[in-house]
Amino acid sequence: MLESVLEFEAFPGRTLTLALFKDCTNAKDVRATIRDSSMAEFAYINAAVVIDPFLVHLAGYRALTAESSGRLNTKSLHTELIYNISGTKHVAESLKRFGITDECKSILVARFDCKHEELAALKSRIQGEEVPLTNLAALADVDLIDKYYKLTKAELQARSRADAVAFRIGAKDCL
Repeated sequence: MLESVLEFEAFPGRTLTLALFKDCTNAKDVRATIRDSSMAEFAYINAAVVIDPFLVHLAGYRALTAESSGRLNTKSLHTELIYNISGTKHVAESLKRFGITDECKSILVARFDCKHEELAALKSRIQGEEVPLTNLAALADVDLIDKYYKLTKAELQARSRADAVAFRIGAKDCL
């Protein structure tokens, strides 16, 4: 069992299950299944732009908060998760940068309130090696992260990259 299950203190009973895959060879096929409504909905995230699982947890909290207040910026809770990982307020740009592309080699998959059979079905569709979430930082493209979040060298001397990104995600509505 390599997946991780995150819980939300402010939302008792709600969970977010994460699974990380590297060396994926069928990202194009996975993207094609996103539109298949007969399958359980998941958030497919480009793992190269996520440096720490805490950032997904933070984005998940923001998505659940938006859902509970009836103020989703996107059409679904899982799309809201991807939107909230980004530092921009532009939905299309967020999905383009942080969602998977046909060329993705590492995929972070997330699902709220995931059932075991849903996760098993997902794992059978992704052709790649499932690895522990602790490998996330090793798969990250720090140059791309710095570019997308507009991180400066001066800022990174004062705090870690993960802290700087968490600030961007948390303060997104204020910027």
